[in-house]
Amino acid sequence: MALGRAADRPRAAPGHCAGQEGWLASPQIRMTRGIPMTEQRKLGFDTLQIHAGAAPDPATGARQVPIYQSTSYVFKDADHAARLFGLEEVGYIYSRLTNPTVSALADRLCALEGGAGAVCCSSGHAAQIMALFPLMGPGCNVVVSTRLYGGSVTQFSQTIKRFGWSARFVDFDDLDAIAAAVDDDTRAIFCESISNPGGYITDLPEVAKLADRVGLPLIVDNTLATPYLCNPIAQGATLVVHSTTKYLTGNGTVTGGAVIDSGKFDWSASGKFPSLAAPEPAYHGLNFHEALGAMAFTFHSIAVGLRDLGMTMNPQAAHYTLMGVETLSLRMARHVANTEKVASWLEADPRIDRVTWAGLPSSPWHHRVAKVTPKGAGALFTVGVKGGYDACVKLVDSLQLFSHVANLGDTRSLIIHPASTTHRQLTADQQMAAGAEADLVRLSIGIEDPEDLIADLDRALDIATAG
Repeated sequence: MALGRAADRPRAAPGHCAGQEGWLASPQIRMTRGIPMTEQRKLGFDTLQIHAGAAPDPATGARQVPIYQSTSYVFKDADHAARLFGLEEVGYIYSRLTNPTVSALADRLCALEGGAGAVCCSSGHAAQIMALFPLMGPGCNVVVSTRLYGGSVTQFSQTIKRFGWSARFVDFDDLDAIAAAVDDDTRAIFCESISNPGGYITDLPEVAKLADRVGLPLIVDNTLATPYLCNPIAQGATLVVHSTTKYLTGNGTVTGGAVIDSGKFDWSASGKFPSLAAPEPAYHGLNFHEALGAMAFTFHSIAVGLRDLGMTMNPQAAHYTLMGVETLSLRMARHVANTEKVASWLEADPRIDRVTWAGLPSSPWHHRVAKVTPKGAGALFTVGVKGGYDACVKLVDSLQLFSHVANLGDTRSLIIHPASTTHRQLTADQQMAAGAEADLVRLSIGIEDPEDLIADLDRALDIATAG
């Protein structure tokens, strides 16, 4: 199907979130759902987390975003269908690509992160593949931080090899090592704003300057910080990825992921990104960057990425996450306040060897909090328990309020022993680099009464370290 010349196709204006301009939303939804982008720039975070991407349903007046549980959408006629598939008219086609509920969530996350466009998908791991997919090709590599979630280490060190990609792991405290790892086949630099499990804070402004010097996009996993604590795009990131499963949803009910594009990277400058800045054979030869400008990455991720990889977020998951985001700032403020109390108490306890929370003045990364995460150092950290591996296992088994689960970012406080679970697949050296040694437990501090959490830890530590 011919798309026409690039100059004839509508170009999405820079600074508009996915779903508000262009192909990603119907005219009716676009006109009535949410606040115009020019107005969003004037609104505070607490207002945007409730109103961005949402307005009364035009058909029924329903105030909450409805769950559009539909696979497909009726075309007006054959010409209308052709225009939609040609990206010449806005509208919905099929829910593997776009869905009104999911698009509302993408709009909201885009607004909170200050991006140009966003796409939601089925999980945080899906989001990482979606972020790399338009950038990489066989023989290409990505430079990544050694301080990553264990599943991400495996995804980058093992799984992406099946695409013909590779990863180079570097200590991101060593900027010279990052630069040395970059070569002509490098297509991106990847890190976490706050790392899982240790709560290490990456110096995003400095890494972003390096990425800019070498002409590469910086991808930042902002799951642990959320846009409330950290704004990677304002600090120079090109793409932001999330596991929406965690703090954004906040209630442990659904999995999901998101990729937010800053819209600021020049995909045409180097010739390294042909899927975005050359005729794309997977979509009728369209040059996405030439035709769509700041929205090129987002449109490609939907038109090609979701179409062919099928990592689609379901509308019910989007609905739960939309409701969770409405209270994000309130929850994150309480998470951080509770974490400060619990981490300070643990650091002073003689049964504890070390606490890794960057909010503590003793942390080697404490100086980065004001710079990178000015509203707090997050709510995830590790604790070294005297007695080693066995004491860690006893502690996990003896707690009552803390839930032993493979998750984080819940309203409930959670605990896990990474070396035997989330980071078990890593070598001892990889565990050390990731901050997941055998004598550490990972705590995700919830929003309960902090005195109750401390009492639960105190009692369980007595059991874990007895004798």
